[in-house]
Parts: sequence; C-alpha cells; structure tokens
Amino acid sequence: MNTVWIELAKLGGSIAAILLLAWTAKRMGLGGDIRIRDENHARRLAEEAVCGFEPVSVVLGRAGIGALMKDSAGRHLLIRRHGAQFAGRLLDGHSDSRLDQNFLTIGTGEKAFGKVTLNLGTEAQYWAAGLRHMAV
Repeated sequence: MNTVWIELAKLGGSIAAILLLAWTAKRMGLGGDIRIRDENHARRLAEEAVCGFEPVSVVLGRAGIGALMKDSAGRHLLIRRHGAQFAGRLLDGHSDSRLDQNFLTIGTGEKAFGKVTLNLGTEAQYWAAGLRHMAV
C-alpha cells in the first residue's frame, strides 16, 4: 500500500515538472510557429544571412516559410525556415528550380539546406524565369 502512494507521488511530481517546463518555454517564446511576417522582416533576414545584401525585389511565400529576393547586381537569395530559425543561401546557376503553376521549388544542391517549395502566386513564373537566366 505504501508503494502505491510513492508511485502516485512520483507520477504527480513528473506531471508538475512537465507543466512547469511547458509554461517556462511559453513565457520565453520558445517553440512557436515562426513565419516571415512581411517584406521588412524578410529584408532583415537577408541582411543577417548575407552581409550587405540589399534586395531590390522581394517575394514572400504565402505560407511565410520562405522568401526569394534579388539585388541590384542580379544575385538571388533564398531565405527559408530551417528548424526554429531562418537560413539563407545565395543561388547560382547550379541551383535546382522547378515551376508547377504557382509553386516554385528551389534547391541549392546543399543537402543540409534542402529544397523548399514556395507558393508565389502569379509571380512564380517571373521568378522561375529569373532563376533560369542566372549565370553559372
């Protein structure tokens, strides 16, 4: 009988500890569903990814998980959600892109970065054409 109470106390303590950790994580803002909020947010992410990259053209994926940008030199930068943060890569002629109506799938050839599919709406064709004409 005594062991039953001990086991119930352990269970109650474990549940209390889990709830405390969940509450602490929520207060710290950890584990949220991060998205690119707007064009200004995407521009800040671009500056963090590539120092000095100043986009003249920006398109956001409708889900907020990625953005594609072009600077005045014609360089293209892909920003995508990578875990709980965002990562960016400059694209070159070796980048893999595929257009499917309003969806543009872009890969850098870097396995750790992977591919991302962005719903760019009617702008998908414009950006796909720009990626096809990049120099190698």
